[in-house]
Amino acid sequence: MTEIAAGPDVPSTMDAVHLLGNGGFDKLQFRSDVPVPVAGPGEVLIRVGAAGVNNTDINTRIGWYSKSVTEGTESGASTDDGSDSDVVDDGSWTGEALQFPRIQGADACGHVVAVGDGVPTDRLGRRVLVRTMQNPDPTVESPTVSRVFGSEIDGGFAQYATVCANDALDIDCDWTDIELASIPCAYSTAEGLLHRADLGQERVLITGASGGVGSAAVQLAIRRGAEVIAVSGAAKADDVRSIGADRVVERGQDLVSVLGTDSVDVVIDLVAGPQWPQLLDVLRIGGRYAVAGAIAGPIVELDVRTLYLKDLTFHGCTFQPDVIMQNLVRYIEAGEIRPLVAKSYPLSEIVQAQKDFLAKQFVGKLVLVP
Repeated sequence: MTEIAAGPDVPSTMDAVHLLGNGGFDKLQFRSDVPVPVAGPGEVLIRVGAAGVNNTDINTRIGWYSKSVTEGTESGASTDDGSDSDVVDDGSWTGEALQFPRIQGADACGHVVAVGDGVPTDRLGRRVLVRTMQNPDPTVESPTVSRVFGSEIDGGFAQYATVCANDALDIDCDWTDIELASIPCAYSTAEGLLHRADLGQERVLITGASGGVGSAAVQLAIRRGAEVIAVSGAAKADDVRSIGADRVVERGQDLVSVLGTDSVDVVIDLVAGPQWPQLLDVLRIGGRYAVAGAIAGPIVELDVRTLYLKDLTFHGCTFQPDVIMQNLVRYIEAGEIRPLVAKSYPLSEIVQAQKDFLAKQFVGKLVLVP
């Protein structure tokens, strides 16, 4: 199909990072000769301004989504000795085999430089924010089907990327590309969690509060008028308070001893792991639990009696209805949220960025600039 370009400045090749397979940092290959993709029917080609670093990039690289993996995300994530992880056939978000090479990058913002058939030419030149969780069939909103930008399809770790036109949301704000690229994955995950839990002016406990999703959840929960109790490492407690948390509980402390049983309305969880049963103990009767991560380990111990005797509601949160990203664009344009960027790197330094990400000595987001 014919692509309509905005001008003659779209090259034939680009810088990009290829993920060559499951394994260590050696599986990330920076190249300068990757063909620029062509916008197909219903798609736009964007010049990527910046792309955020996320847990999902590392999880995908090491095959962590496979049911064969039972440990936390740091297990196997930082190997750089050239050894391969066992190649898995269920290592993607959808539980299917990944196709290699893959351009990762779940976060991206940029400008539309070309459009495919069926896309109005007035999209050319628009600044856009790319939806991370995408629907393979934009004509049907299905809560059981998703594809992830940078996992099932090529993503933002490149100078150019193609996106379904419906998944490239126009945005008008004065944020830099680096700031804007901190939003799609982390903030949509956080907003999705709060949306599914129907959080209002209630008491909410947020785990992993210093990370990208956790810090976004703190900010978005405050926007909803909630009282926020954040779980964070002691070294980052002041930073988490600075973004608005009403109280910070040190990671590893006994939550029941510190907060008391039946003391919170909603739990937003990104950690899981050994301490998970305490999250249910601190939930009030009729409380809601929403989860979108398991960085401390995906296998937990559940006393089913706690679930039914307390009439708890569990929400597993992956699929996002269109309103999630629409809300975020609205919040940004209205000045209701602010970006939390810790550091940026050139795309060629992706390995260092991921090492720094795994070290977790920061609050907010790390961002790559192609």
